[in-house]
Amino acid sequence: MIIATTDKIEGKELETLGLVRGGTIQTVNAFKDIGAGFKTLVGGELKNYNEMMAKARELAIGRMIADAESLGADAIVGVRMTTSSIMQGAAEVMVYGTAVKFL
Repeated sequence: MIIATTDKIEGKELETLGLVRGGTIQTVNAFKDIGAGFKTLVGGELKNYNEMMAKARELAIGRMIADAESLGADAIVGVRMTTSSIMQGAAEVMVYGTAVKFL
């Protein structure tokens, strides 16, 4: 599956199939969240949160691809990703784009 942030794919004529999306809400366990709280006192990278967000992005992208495949898409264009905080230690990742078929 070709995924592009652009609205076109050079050299390809596209038929629009429609909006596709994928999302997830992820959290770290409470002990890691407490550890991250202590980390804010001394500063530095919050590796547990980086891992959580990387996993969430991959999961959301995979769900968007599955949505596009169900429509028979060859690619997804205009892809965008957004995140939001749901509660302390939990974040939502949403990814969306336009499923297209090559002509």
